[in-house]
Amino acid sequence: MPIWKQPTDLDTINGWNTRTLMQTIGIRVTEIGDDFLRGTLPVDDRTRQPYGILHGGASVALAETLGSAAAMLCCEDGFVAVGLSINANHVRAVRDGIVTGTARPLHVGRSTQVWETRIENETGELVCIARLTMVVLPQRAVAPRR
Repeated sequence: MPIWKQPTDLDTINGWNTRTLMQTIGIRVTEIGDDFLRGTLPVDDRTRQPYGILHGGASVALAETLGSAAAMLCCEDGFVAVGLSINANHVRAVRDGIVTGTARPLHVGRSTQVWETRIENETGELVCIARLTMVVLPQRAVAPRR
């Protein structure tokens, strides 16, 4: 049974990324499961650090994007989720290709949510594991996007 409290479809979720960091570095949400969101990030000149490997910040951006979108989909009408804390462990270098992140909930409460995102390379090896804590606020408490 799906955990989502908001309507979910890939076009809407990916539309949230228009004119953002996510669009700039090529993050795409590719799958919505009953209790997970999955998305991809290309490893290319936009996302590599000077040593030619995937920048840790790009991995964190993928993890926060997936966890934040998932958290929003778990909010009741009139509420939004915003990031409070994120940590990540980078365990394997990637030089090119595509990495895939899968965000799953560890806790979905009324005031906080915790999401874990596992990022893997094209052969399924762990690249990064991240944990994101979100705070749930009334929508009126968050300024609208300009």
